[in-house]
Amino acid sequence: MAASESVPFCVKGGGGAPRPHGGHLVLPAGRVREGLAFAAGAVVAALVLLSSASVLAPPPVPNIVSLPVPSSSANADAASSSPSASVAAVGKGPRTFYDDPSLSYAVARRRRDITDWDAKRAAWLRTRGLDGASAAAGVAGRVVMVTGSQPEPCKGPGGDHALLRFLKNKLDYCRLHGIELLYNTALLEPSMVAYWAKIPAVRAAMLAHPDAEWVWWVDADAVFTDMDFSLPLHRYGGHNLVVYGWEREVYEERSWVGLNAGVFLIRNCQWSLDLMDAWARMGPASPEYARWGKTLREELEGKPNDESDDQSALVYLLSRHPERARWSNATFLESGYYFQGYWAEIVDRLDGVAARYEAVERGGVGRGLRRRHAEREHLLYAAARREAVRRRDGSGGGVPGPDGGGQKGWRRPFVTHFTGCQPCGGAPNRMYTRKRCAEGIRRALAFADDQVLRAYGFRHAAPLSDSVAPLPFDYPAAH
Repeated sequence: MAASESVPFCVKGGGGAPRPHGGHLVLPAGRVREGLAFAAGAVVAALVLLSSASVLAPPPVPNIVSLPVPSSSANADAASSSPSASVAAVGKGPRTFYDDPSLSYAVARRRRDITDWDAKRAAWLRTRGLDGASAAAGVAGRVVMVTGSQPEPCKGPGGDHALLRFLKNKLDYCRLHGIELLYNTALLEPSMVAYWAKIPAVRAAMLAHPDAEWVWWVDADAVFTDMDFSLPLHRYGGHNLVVYGWEREVYEERSWVGLNAGVFLIRNCQWSLDLMDAWARMGPASPEYARWGKTLREELEGKPNDESDDQSALVYLLSRHPERARWSNATFLESGYYFQGYWAEIVDRLDGVAARYEAVERGGVGRGLRRRHAEREHLLYAAARREAVRRRDGSGGGVPGPDGGGQKGWRRPFVTHFTGCQPCGGAPNRMYTRKRCAEGIRRALAFADDQVLRAYGFRHAAPLSDSVAPLPFDYPAAH
């Protein structure tokens, strides 16, 4: 069976000039200010070793893939009969790429680059019984989220507590959506520190999870502020990389802040491994790191220094690299919703967003949403809430704006990214005060937490309060 029959295709970057992936985009107001914030967004440092537990929602969430034992039923029965039988059964399955001694999880030097990954991954899926139509559909929708923090304690006061709260937010989102979460706290490539540490983490996650179609990198200081919103994977069928950015700023202006690499979704395929190899060769592990810094400053609009940072490097790969068509043609620059939104434009509006959602539920169209329910049914209620806030009728029901939020409208922002606040590293960017960052983070986390606590019968007593209060029956009509 061919690889294309067992796993979703890996889009091949073609030749020619980069093609737009959507309609004409109008640059949002305040992009200079947002660009400065993105430039400050060197995220909480050095992530990495795939060390944590996965958090999975109960079935029937379709993102969870069951891995059948590849051996015969007799062997499976024997393996489950006693611990010694289980030990004897380990390693008896068909040989796969894992048995290749030349395979390296480390960031590739040219001699170590992984080749034929699509075929190797397809063979692994076949030997594990995941090549049938039903299983393949599950694999196609399976996402592994990767995030993490530095191995040493934070320098800034309260930084470790902030990281704990950020982690709790991601655990909640992953539990509700059946996504596996990998949290990393060690460097896989010692020289690739700070924002470069994400590349070894994502690369290793692909090899460790051949049963996942997508790996989703999320910076430690990003908060999920819409617990209902699910990734619209159907939008990305013809692409291998999804990153928040703007077509004109990347491909025409070649601005170093034309995109933000703090949150991205990347397909588990050979194209992605090749991209990360090319990306990593512009980082601090490369002997040409200093040269790349000078090149990026010369080639990208507005870049103020000679540092080769991950964000500028990705803009260069998409717009200026000799193989740019290969990378750009399979990349989706997402600006249709807050795939990751700039926190300073969001946090002061969250109270108004919450009020509008409550107004919908107090109205007739939202009556069913007020019913108490188990957390297991979260996605069912999330879909109903999405339809309720979309509705516009004579009574003024509905909430304007796109699903996942945006600069226009009052819908919940999907991800709020605290670029420049440096909650773990110490002093924030000079554009912000420490108090403004701290209050913004608390407000966003409480806004998200209220959506989770509701299934448990509570909510925060106030937007900046850590105390909670019980919800009355028929909330928010009885609020």
